[in-house]
Amino acid sequence: MGAGVNRCDPDCLPQDGNSSAPDPDHAALAAACEAGTALATIVGIDGSFSRRLGAQLAVRADGSLVGSLADGCLERQLASDLRAVPAPRLGRYGHGSPQIDFRLPCGGGLDIWLDPAPDIAACRAVLAELACRRPATLALPPECPLPERQYLPSLALRIFGEGPEPEALSNLAAAAGFAVERLGREQLSLGQPSALPAADAWTAVVLLFHDHEWEAALLAEAIASPAFYIGAQGGAGARAARHARLLADGASHQQLARVRSPIGAVAGCRTPETLALSILAEVAGAYEQLHAAA
Repeated sequence: MGAGVNRCDPDCLPQDGNSSAPDPDHAALAAACEAGTALATIVGIDGSFSRRLGAQLAVRADGSLVGSLADGCLERQLASDLRAVPAPRLGRYGHGSPQIDFRLPCGGGLDIWLDPAPDIAACRAVLAELACRRPATLALPPECPLPERQYLPSLALRIFGEGPEPEALSNLAAAAGFAVERLGREQLSLGQPSALPAADAWTAVVLLFHDHEWEAALLAEAIASPAFYIGAQGGAGARAARHARLLADGASHQQLARVRSPIGAVAGCRTPETLALSILAEVAGAYEQLHAAA
């Protein structure tokens, strides 16, 4: 059984800036809660770049880095610059930069907000919201091109099923650092929804049953939730029977359209391990689109 998703237990809220979230920007923000840590934020992108707008890097007082912005060269340059700036300022890197001895491999240009002493209270407030599975924003100064940095709760995976497929998916997702809730038939009652809180908008719900009679109540629960991804294993016959039963139980065609089946980014997977990779790739892609819309 994987670790459960934090549902805002006050005892679990970050008090000292520590974070186990797999998102490198969440980790950088957590590090910025430590005294003496500087924070760099991408606030403008010209051309192509491998990170999203708002990506962050924290530089601790001992010089260690938290977060990921590129291949290491940019991080080292930012660490050097953050040690040298006495006050927050905007820096230009890559194309259009006055630093002619530094170029980005992609040929693009970045505007990066350099803050040698970020607001620790504000960073902690954002982390507390994220721990409660709520989106949050960190205000940036008026002179910064990006007025605020928006954060989404980290991806969580809720897996129902029996056999090697849910085990493989659970292990792979946990290895990737995602929060995982996995329930088999021993934790469920046939024909009844789960006892878990409703999935939130940053949770993916995956059903991996071969015995499809366990699915109806769980899928009805999932399509009534704001879960960003819902997927269910099954061949053509199982999909048709599932569709008919949920319609008979009152589900709308719009709700049923949310259920991805066949499941996964790659068709025709024949081992639990490749199916797990296929599903996790599709889930991660869907979650990335949430950032694009944020």
